[in-house]
Amino acid sequence: MKKLTKTSSAVAKDTAVKPGKALPDAISRRTFLRNSSLMAGGAALATSVSPVMMKKADAAVSATPGGKIEEVKTVCTHCSVGCGIIAEVQNGVWTGQEPAFDHPFNKGAHCSKGAAIREHGHGERRLKYPTKLVDGKWKKISWDEAINEIGDKMLEIREKSGPDSVFWLGSAKHNNEQAYLFRKFAAMWGTNNVDHQARICHSTTVAGVANTWGYGAMTNSYNDIHNSKSILLIGSNPTEAHPVSLQHIFKAKEENNAPVIVIDPRYTRTAAHADHFLRIRPGTDVGIIWGMMWHIFENGWEDKEFIRQRVYGMDEVMAEVKKWNPKEVENVTGVPEEQVFAAAKAMADNRPGTFIWCMGGTQHTIGNNNTRAYCAFQLSLGNMGVSGGGANIFRGHDNVQGATDLGVLSNTLPGYYGLSAGSWKHWSRVWGLDYEWVKGQFDSGSYEQSKGKDVHVMNTKGIPVSRWIDGVLEDPENIAQKDKLKAMLFWGHAPNSQTRGVEQKKAMEALEMMVVIDPYPTASAVMPDRKDGVYLLPASTQMETYGSVTASNRSLQWRSKVIDPLFESLPDHVIMYKLAKKLGVADQMFKNIKVENDEPLIEDVLREINSGMWTIGYTGKLGHLRLHQPQGRRWTCRW
Repeated sequence: MKKLTKTSSAVAKDTAVKPGKALPDAISRRTFLRNSSLMAGGAALATSVSPVMMKKADAAVSATPGGKIEEVKTVCTHCSVGCGIIAEVQNGVWTGQEPAFDHPFNKGAHCSKGAAIREHGHGERRLKYPTKLVDGKWKKISWDEAINEIGDKMLEIREKSGPDSVFWLGSAKHNNEQAYLFRKFAAMWGTNNVDHQARICHSTTVAGVANTWGYGAMTNSYNDIHNSKSILLIGSNPTEAHPVSLQHIFKAKEENNAPVIVIDPRYTRTAAHADHFLRIRPGTDVGIIWGMMWHIFENGWEDKEFIRQRVYGMDEVMAEVKKWNPKEVENVTGVPEEQVFAAAKAMADNRPGTFIWCMGGTQHTIGNNNTRAYCAFQLSLGNMGVSGGGANIFRGHDNVQGATDLGVLSNTLPGYYGLSAGSWKHWSRVWGLDYEWVKGQFDSGSYEQSKGKDVHVMNTKGIPVSRWIDGVLEDPENIAQKDKLKAMLFWGHAPNSQTRGVEQKKAMEALEMMVVIDPYPTASAVMPDRKDGVYLLPASTQMETYGSVTASNRSLQWRSKVIDPLFESLPDHVIMYKLAKKLGVADQMFKNIKVENDEPLIEDVLREINSGMWTIGYTGKLGHLRLHQPQGRRWTCRW
C-alpha cells in the first residue's frame, strides 16, 4: 500500500490558486461519491482523489453561479405568531434564510416549522398546472379552459338553483387583501354562503368570549405576557404549535418568577416546563376551572372590589361553582384536591396572571362553555383590563385573525358590520355601487319571507362551513334557501380538519362540481370516489405574493414577496379576477382597484379596506404599517 507522502497542510499549500490563475474544475458530489465507492479504504481514497478534489473553498466558489444575493424581509406563514424572516434570494431562487433579529416578536428566534418555510415555496409536491378529473384520470388543461368551464358551470347552477347553491369556502392562508376580496366576491355573486377555518378552530372562543365581555378575541398580546406574574395554559401546547411564543412565556417565568400552570390530558412538551401540571380527563375543562374557582371563593381570594365595580352575574357563577367541591372535581376530572388547590393558590398569589388557550379547549361540542369558564376565572381574580393579565388566545394559521376581521364568515361583512340593511348600504357606498344592484344579486325570496317576515335573503346568515355537508345532503325543504348546494369552491381549505368524514365524502360525491384551489393537492381531491366534475387549480403560496397579515394579537405586518410564482401557479387575487371577469362581475368588484395583466393592485385593495373600516396605512417601508381609527387616534407598528 502506498504511503501518504504529504501532510494535509502541504497538500493545501500545493493546491493553492496563484493570483491571476484560473480556478480548477470543481468535483461534483456525484463524482466524489462514485470515485470514493471504488476505493477500499482511507489510504486508497487519498491516492485516487487528487489534491484539487480536496479544495473546499474553490469548489464552493465555482459551484455558485453569478448573481447578486438579495435579502427580502417577510413574515412566516406556519403559525399565528408572525415571526420575521430574512429570505436570501439568488437568481430568483430562495436559497437560504435567517430569522430577523430586529423583529419585535421573534427577535432572532426561529423554530423548525419556520426553518422549513422555504420548502413550502420550493416543495417538490407543488401543483404545477390546472387539471380536471376526466373519467377517473387527471387531465392537464390551460387556465383559460379551467376558468371558462368552471364559470360556465357556476352560471348554469345559478340559473337553475340560485346563487346560494354555490358555497365559497375561503382561507386563513390568504393575506388580508385577498381575504377581503374573497368576501366581496361572494357578495358580488349574491350569497352569504361563505366561510373559512375560523369557524372550526375558534368560533367557540368568539361566541364564548364575546358573550362574557363583548370582545371576541385576544385581549392582550405576546409581548404583554412579559408583564404576567403567573401563566395558565389550558388546551394549548405552544412548545410545538407556536414555538417562538414560548420565549415570551419564558421571559415572564424567569424575570417575574411567574409560576406556569399547564392543564392538559397529555404530558406535553409545554407541560415539561410547568410548575404545576394538572392532567385532566378529556372534555372536563369546565370541571377543573370550577374546581379551581371553588378554592378561590372558599378562601376569599377573589377580587371583591373588581367584581363589585365591573362584573355582572358573578353571584350566579359562584352558586354554580359551589357545587364543585374537591371530591366532585376529582371524580369528574381525575385531578386530586391538593393539585387543584396548589394551582388555584399560585394564580391567586401571583397577579396579574394571564390565561392562554388554543384549540384543545375550543374544539369541543361544549367549546362555548369552556371559553366562558376561562373568562369567568379571569374575572374572579380581577385579571382583566390589566397589563400582564387578560386572555391570550393563540390562533392556528398565520392570518386566521385577519381573515376573520375582513369578514370571510357567513354571518358578517368586513369589519364585523353584520348583515343588516345599513351594513350593506355602508359597504355598497365603499364599493361605489348602487345598493339595489347589490341586493339584486341575491335571490329575491327567503325562508323568512315565506313565513310572512319582511327579511331579505341578503340580511340572513349563510350556511357555515361546519354545516355545508347538510346543505348538500338535506332535503331542499329543510334548507332555508331555494335549492341545495350544488358546487363547492375549496379555496385554500382542506377538509381534514372537519368531522363527519363519511357524510362529507358522500356530500362531495353528490356535488355537481368541486373546485380545489391550493398550492398543493389536498384531501379534497382524493376523498370522494368521483370520475369527473373536480378541478385542481394551482394557487401561489404566500411567499409568491405580498400583502398584510394579522397575527393572533392583531399585530399587523406587511409580508413581502420572496419569489415569483412557480410553474403555472397564480396568486389568489389573480385567480379571483379571472373568475370574476368570466362571471360578469369584474367591473363592479374592481371598480376602485387598478388591474394590470389580470393582477389587482394589492395597495388599492388595502385603500378600499381603509375607506370602509379601521384603516391600515402602508407607508411604503418594509414592515411599516400604520393603524388609525376614523376619529384620528393612531397606532404605529414598525419593523
